[in-house]
Amino acid sequence: MTLQLSPFSQKVELALIEANAPYRGYHIDLANKPEWFTSKVKPVGKVPAVTYGGPSVDPEDPSPLSAKITESNVILEFLADLYPDSGLLPKDPVLRAKVRFFIDASTKHVEGPLYDFLLGDGSYESVLKGIEFVQGLLESGDFAVGDHFTIADACISPLLTRLKIITENDLGRFPVGLGFKLGEELKGPKFTKFTKYVDQILERPSLKQTYDKEGVITYLRAFFVRAQ
Repeated sequence: MTLQLSPFSQKVELALIEANAPYRGYHIDLANKPEWFTSKVKPVGKVPAVTYGGPSVDPEDPSPLSAKITESNVILEFLADLYPDSGLLPKDPVLRAKVRFFIDASTKHVEGPLYDFLLGDGSYESVLKGIEFVQGLLESGDFAVGDHFTIADACISPLLTRLKIITENDLGRFPVGLGFKLGEELKGPKFTKFTKYVDQILERPSLKQTYDKEGVITYLRAFFVRAQ
């Protein structure tokens, strides 16, 4: 159960698709949450949420016999455990630890600073510092960890799409032009490895399947209205 434009929901859908998992999606309007969602799935009313097990029922009437899994990064781990042959988590324990560390790092050092920057509450420098930190974790291959798409890639992918929109459209409550400046700085030699990784991830079929670029741009234009 997702909000169609939510980056947190998108990461879960990415993992489901990469695992070739059968699932039935249901979009929730958080501005008009149905009563059954807060009473039977997630009392705090946030997305994403997954119901697993129990009888096959209409999404609007979740069974009390199904497990309700919430919080996007928890769901990613759940899916990796549920589909161990998908490669969402490597078999090697060292690589598994690296995946988990990458998720923690991208959440702390990219997600937090980037959204603070969007809202006008964070600094330009913090975004660059976070990206530099995560770049230092990237290895030589096409993915965040190892030679296969993992939940580390699923976790950061929606952030990369939003970063691309910010730097190409200058959308946010930061001073005019700062988004464009960020984009130009990321094109420099200092961030070559990060930029290469971003370009590869943005071409992933699963990402294109779950990403409504124009919808996100329209949403951001409406939400991040700069003060005159």
